[in-house]
Parts: sequence; structure tokens; C-alpha cells
Amino acid sequence: MPAVLGFEGSANKIGVGVVRDGTVLANPRRTYVTAPGTGFLPGDTARHHRAVILDLLQEALTEAGLTSQDIDCIAYTKGPGMGAPLASVAVVARTVAQLWNKPLLGVNHCIGHIEMGRLVTGAMNPTVLYVSGGNTQVISYSEHRYRIFGETIDIAVGNCLDRFARVLKISNDPSPGYNIEQMAKRGKKLVELPYTVKGMDVSFSGILSFIEDAAQRMLATGECTPEDLCFSLQETVFAMLVEITERAMAHCGSKEALIVGGVGCNTRLQEMMAAMCQERGARLFATDERFCIDNGAMIAQAGWEMFQAGHRTPLTESGITQRPEPIPQARALQGPHVL
Repeated sequence: MPAVLGFEGSANKIGVGVVRDGTVLANPRRTYVTAPGTGFLPGDTARHHRAVILDLLQEALTEAGLTSQDIDCIAYTKGPGMGAPLASVAVVARTVAQLWNKPLLGVNHCIGHIEMGRLVTGAMNPTVLYVSGGNTQVISYSEHRYRIFGETIDIAVGNCLDRFARVLKISNDPSPGYNIEQMAKRGKKLVELPYTVKGMDVSFSGILSFIEDAAQRMLATGECTPEDLCFSLQETVFAMLVEITERAMAHCGSKEALIVGGVGCNTRLQEMMAAMCQERGARLFATDERFCIDNGAMIAQAGWEMFQAGHRTPLTESGITQRPEPIPQARALQGPHVL
């Protein structure tokens, strides 16, 4: 019954999780929150992570009721993500692994989201909509590899929402996307925005430029309210995501869809995806903010599967990468699927 400790810190969330044989024993997390109208810079975010990570480590062990002797492996986010936060967390993971004399595993952040979603929901082989502040992809598993069927060709959907929140000076606490979601529930007027689907790919930069330019003018003339703009932006970008996900499901003959990533917490996106799945006779799987948002348990779970499959990351290869790269991993829980 191996227990794996996972460190996640690729963006403004820092988390430490413990997973043992498919059970999440601990998953504490902290968020670096900046002032309304601003984003988070890599250096500042890294300093935040360094200030709290050791407390989180102790909190995770206490919550799990374990000691260092009970941990069998240390997993950490290798990438993709923001360089400075990733590097800060990787240093701690390497240090802990050496101090405790435990094997080390570098985990692909994106696959951590997917494997956590599969664990929590019970989805077997879904078409995955992965939506966050840094990533927007439609992914399916085929011939022992995760295959990207469609993705953003510029910015991620979460980045689009976050940057629009700055235009309206919406609070970043607990997150700009969450606050946009709450405002959108009070919106009544649908403002027509650019709808940009290019085959299996989507583009959000043009929508963002349009609404950034139009927002102040439309608000000043009373054409709409801030709530209307939040509602309109959500409806437009989510419709684009549902379209390309449905197309991927049709191509794969899939009867399961899984939403992962921070934007996957959005209940309106879940409603739109559920309607599409119902029309196709498919089933939607989604998780709540405990596991959609970046967390240490998802890295621990992916690390657990890698550990079971016999993978290890040598210290000489335990760096970080800001861009996706092939990382050998395995699904040890269900089937012989190997990445």
C-alpha cells in the first residue's frame, strides 16, 4: 500500500497532497491573491510559495496521520507552468526526497489533472476537456498515449476570463473566474461577441481584445451592465469549448466526457457540457473546486500510478520545464495504458 506525497506549485496555487492506493489522505492548499485589476508575477508567486510550503508539508502529514517513514515516494510538478514557482517547489521536492531517502518522480501537470479527475469521478476512458488559466485542450487516450484533438491557438480560456476581470476591476479573491461566474448569473442581456472556432481549435485573444475595447464604452452608454458582459463572455467561450469537445467525442465514439482544470469548476460550463452529453447519450464527469483547481493530491495520484509502473526520476533529470514535454507515465489502476 504505497503512499505518495505530491507537491504542486505551477501557478498561483501551492498544494501538498498525500495519496495512498486511490485514497486522498490530505490535500491542503494556499493561494497567492493579488489586488483587483492585477495579475500575479512569477517572482512574487515563487516567494509566496517558498514562504508557506514547509507549513503545508507539515499540515499534509498531520492531516494524513503519517510520518516521513510512511511515505514511499515524492512526486512534484515538473511542468508545464510558470518557471519561478515551478523551480521553487522542485527544489523542496528534491531536498525532501534526499533527506528522507525516497525516490523522486517528476509529473506532467496536465496529466495530474486528468488522472485526478478519473480517480474522483470513476470515468474510465473519457474525452477530456482540460480548461485552466494556462491550458485549453481537448484530449483523448488512444494507443497508449494522450492525444490532443484540439486546443487554443493563442491564450487559454482561463487567461481570457482573468484578464477581462482586470478590465472590470473584479476581485481576485478567491479567484477572478469564480467572481465572473457569480456576476454572470445576474446577467440578462447577451452581447454578441466574436465566435472563433477553427476546425478543432479555438481562439480567445480576439474575443478578449473586442470585449476589452467595447466594455467601457458600452458601460458608459448604458448599453449593458458588467453582469451582462460577464454573462455574454461566458456563454460565448463555453459554447466554443462544448463544440470542439463534441466533435472530438464523435471522432472517438466516446460516451464519456470529463472536465478538468480550474475553469472546470464553473457550474455554467458543466451545465452546457451536460446538455451536450445528454443529447449524445453520453455521460458527463466533473469535480468540484477541491480537485478541479491545482492541488497537491493530483500530483500525488499521478505519481502513485508512475511509482506502481516502476518509473523513477533520476536526480540529474529532476529539473522543470515551462512547456509540455513527453513524460513516461502509466495508469496502474485501470488497464495497461502507458504514456
